[in-house]
Amino acid sequence: MSAEDQIKKTVTDNDVVLFMKGTKSMPQCGFSSRVAGVLNYMGVDFADVNVLEDENLRQGIKTYSDWPTIPQLYIKGEFVGGCDIVTEMTLSGELDDLFSKNGVTYDKEAADKIREANA
Repeated sequence: MSAEDQIKKTVTDNDVVLFMKGTKSMPQCGFSSRVAGVLNYMGVDFADVNVLEDENLRQGIKTYSDWPTIPQLYIKGEFVGGCDIVTEMTLSGELDDLFSKNGVTYDKEAADKIREANA
């Protein structure tokens, strides 16, 4: 299976996917750690894909999304963004809206606590 086919299958088969360096329990870069930390704290069930395990996948995700950096978050097959965008969306409440709109379960109180701590 090509990297593109593998990526397409992963984002289609899972409601929320984070392509990252490392895993959700052991991130291997600060940006991946931040996004995985937000998702974990908010109680979001997400698939993590460690791009460090496969160079074809690591380059393939950049081509697939036309986005040069990792991590990359997908919700219901749609590319959301990287660390800065996810951080901004979390703080503005847009990520909550996106989860709600797509039927993704998350902890609203935890999301509010993130915003309170960063106000």
